[in-house]
Amino acid sequence: MPSSGHRLRDVEHHPLLTESDNYDSSSSSSSEADVADRVWFIRDGCGMICAVVTWLLVVYADFVVTFVMLLPSKDFWYSVVNGVVFNCLAVLALSSHLRTMLTDPGAVPKGNATKEYMESLQLKPGEVIYKCPKCCCIKPERAHHCSICRRCIRKMDHHCPWVNNCVGEKNQRFFVLFTMYIALASVHALVLCGLQFVACVRGQWNECSDFSPPVTVILLIFLCLEGLLFFTFTAVMFGTQIHSICNDETEIERLKSEKPTWERRLRWEGMKSVFGGPPSLLWMNPCVGFRFRRLPTRPRKGGPEFSV
Repeated sequence: MPSSGHRLRDVEHHPLLTESDNYDSSSSSSSEADVADRVWFIRDGCGMICAVVTWLLVVYADFVVTFVMLLPSKDFWYSVVNGVVFNCLAVLALSSHLRTMLTDPGAVPKGNATKEYMESLQLKPGEVIYKCPKCCCIKPERAHHCSICRRCIRKMDHHCPWVNNCVGEKNQRFFVLFTMYIALASVHALVLCGLQFVACVRGQWNECSDFSPPVTVILLIFLCLEGLLFFTFTAVMFGTQIHSICNDETEIERLKSEKPTWERRLRWEGMKSVFGGPPSLLWMNPCVGFRFRRLPTRPRKGGPEFSV
């Protein structure tokens, strides 16, 4: 890679590893195909708690919508249509969350900054590459080191504790879908809450829900607060992600005001590169490309990530 001034600010110049170095490079000994065959998971306490809280909040919303508002309704088709729509949005949101959390965001192999690897690159005279001093890897262009994942991530946008993972080159699509489906589900829940309040005020509180009036009010108010917070957060994140994709600029690159040294893929070209292929309904499906991963035969060392 050609040298560029903006790369010098976040990369220290260290000598490349040699055979006599004590760095344990066993984590990088497997091939890329072997690495791709394992599920990625970050062992971060805060991230795991945030991920569990996210799931519990979605399950709570589904409980209130289904058992407090829809099942007691006397309008059969109103309950069926809204129940199917909301539950589909919830399933798609949680599926997108899982894919974001369990997909390798584009981690660079650890400890590949060896003399042998350098020789295999067949670099041209004067060509400059950089080594990350934290995970001892050859740092590709647009990669940044994540202190939580303890890896360099290609096209790293940010580390999101709510999905317990970095958002990078390989899982940005699933993160965009997650924020979109959560925002849509939040809007749907808010509309249903509004209709439920109107129905209960016009009629009898004892008849509009199977729960007592005080419990119904508390459940609906909490769902409204959750819906407002979730919608605000995910709508903003969805907008910033789409803006970053259309401008081919990650959030880190924008905050650091890094001048692009790569050929930008703007607007639809950027969307195609992230979601894959021409626009289609497959863009909206978080399960596209999913395949079962194998279980690890032995524990891996050298980082907070592991295979499941």
